[in-house]
Amino acid sequence: MTADPYSSWSDDDLASLAHGFRDDLYSGQVALVTGGAGGIGRAICMLLSRLGAQVVTCGRDEGKLNELQGSFARQDVEVFAIPANVRDPEEVEALLSDTWSKFGRLDLVVNNAGGQFAAPATDISPKGWAAVLETNLYGPWFVMQAAARAWIENGSGGSIVNIGTVTGRASVGIPHTAAARAGAAGLAASLSVEWAPHDIRINTIAVGVVRSPGLVNYPDEARPSFDHNPQRRLGDVQDIAQAVAFLGSPVTASFVTGEVFHVAGGEQVWGEYWALGKPEYFQIEDKSTS
Repeated sequence: MTADPYSSWSDDDLASLAHGFRDDLYSGQVALVTGGAGGIGRAICMLLSRLGAQVVTCGRDEGKLNELQGSFARQDVEVFAIPANVRDPEEVEALLSDTWSKFGRLDLVVNNAGGQFAAPATDISPKGWAAVLETNLYGPWFVMQAAARAWIENGSGGSIVNIGTVTGRASVGIPHTAAARAGAAGLAASLSVEWAPHDIRINTIAVGVVRSPGLVNYPDEARPSFDHNPQRRLGDVQDIAQAVAFLGSPVTASFVTGEVFHVAGGEQVWGEYWALGKPEYFQIEDKSTS
């Protein structure tokens, strides 16, 4: 692993990184990105803005939102930021209402806000369990439901892209995250069918390990797992942003819904991730060389 896993592109970099889309792909459209002040969220907000979208974002920390707006403004990029906690359905309703009131439309919702902490399963408290489930499962549900109600009422349709993780395999050290993310993917698949008659598409991006300041939340023992995928490297926040831009647009992905789109370097088919380090029990000795 040569790249610093805890660093990412600056906003200056994000404003000029190469991408694979026409510059007006999202012209005239409005996108809501939850948790836009974080590493992946910033990249999504910047790319959608560069592609012509008016971007609305939210978060619990008003100071971080103000910093995001100021930093983006220095790149001549405007982001409309609203303090809101996605775990609170009333705040979510207000967020959606404010967006529609200001812009008169909403075309894309990106459920990016999330959070987790690594801990042995026996040490996770009821409060810690609830916090992770509420952020990674309840939050996306509240946002999707509020968006769908507005789209159905307005007869306009729209697209939802949820940021998730690789599921269907053990996530030792983060069982609450595994439960929430698997639940969110199943929820998205079900809603993609129920809301298809209303021209609402819903897809999930299963994210592998990408270079981001958020990785500091994991202990040093997790580092050997960071590049444990067939490509043997970390991903990049721009990789995720481009996947969002592709799946979110009816120009590029009009016939894609109910999909789990892996941006994980192949981690879903090979690799191990040990959030607390690999236990000695699983460190199998190769007896053929002894």
